[in-house]
Amino acid sequence: MTQGKNGLTYSDAGVDITAGNDLVDRIKPAAARTKRPGVMDGLGGFGALFDLKAAGYEDPILVAATDGVGTKLRIAIDTGHVDGVGIDLVAMCVNDLVCQGAEPLFFLDYFATGALDVDTGARVVEGIAAGCAEVGAALIGGETAEMPGMYPDGDFDLAGFAVGAMERDQSLPRDVAAGDVLIGLGSNGVHSNGYSLVRRVIEVAGLSFDDPAPFADSSLGEALLAPTRLYVRAVLAALRSGGLHAAAHITGGGLTENLPRVLPEGLGASVDLSTITPPAVFAWLAEAGGIAEAEMLRTFNCGVGMVLVVAPDAVDGVMVALRAEGEDPVVLGALSEGEGVTFTGALF
Repeated sequence: MTQGKNGLTYSDAGVDITAGNDLVDRIKPAAARTKRPGVMDGLGGFGALFDLKAAGYEDPILVAATDGVGTKLRIAIDTGHVDGVGIDLVAMCVNDLVCQGAEPLFFLDYFATGALDVDTGARVVEGIAAGCAEVGAALIGGETAEMPGMYPDGDFDLAGFAVGAMERDQSLPRDVAAGDVLIGLGSNGVHSNGYSLVRRVIEVAGLSFDDPAPFADSSLGEALLAPTRLYVRAVLAALRSGGLHAAAHITGGGLTENLPRVLPEGLGASVDLSTITPPAVFAWLAEAGGIAEAEMLRTFNCGVGMVLVVAPDAVDGVMVALRAEGEDPVVLGALSEGEGVTFTGALF
């Protein structure tokens, strides 16, 4: 083989194949820790195999979900605190998946950057593996894309893809009816939605990510990067307990937009805001940004990351199951004839 006139290499064009290989070698132990029944192969192939029978399913329906982390990444990149965004990525996918009644089985990630920094990439993927391990999903594959000229120096983007399964008769929502009770599971902060507004509030307040957080004992950047909570084990426990009719992951759109997604036509929800104890970040956002309560409720989770719709006679059993998973559930309200979500009480 003869060499070209100028002797250019892929590395000269900005793509470091060796760095990519180094990243794969570094993340293999983290991925291996997520192995579960059903996984048939490790990282490195052109595709990943999963055996549903080995995972214990008899008549399974597959469920898939995909998501990202949004502009929360901007804070992670600018502060260098990237370790938690992998957990965010997993949570945004599997918290949606479990709302269908499915158990997450495996996860794939997509990490795109202009020039690969092995340490940064490894910290992100190790966070993804930690999230997968917490919910019992295998990190079964992924893609690292190094694309010079597409991203400014140091920037990267993430996407995640979760696949789960359920037995054919276990899908949610089902049997939702007037009188069903709403049970809320708490959030630990903003999670991964609404960060464009969060960043605008920070700008208006004249703060930087390195400043002390007005609502926490840490820097503002660190406080805002608390990883999204994972609700999979809690929702699956409620499902096993019986009487769970629906589950709504409270993401962008807040309670206002997400609860109606699991309700049939002709049913509405009544939510007593006084039952919610929002993390301190929400009161600060509302005050510093002059944000109206209605806007808070349709932008942020405001302290409730997951809402379960439960048959009235099953509430006690579901509450016991949720507490056994470490949750502190609260009864938010109930369903009745109507449309949309009606709020009573005050959030702050």
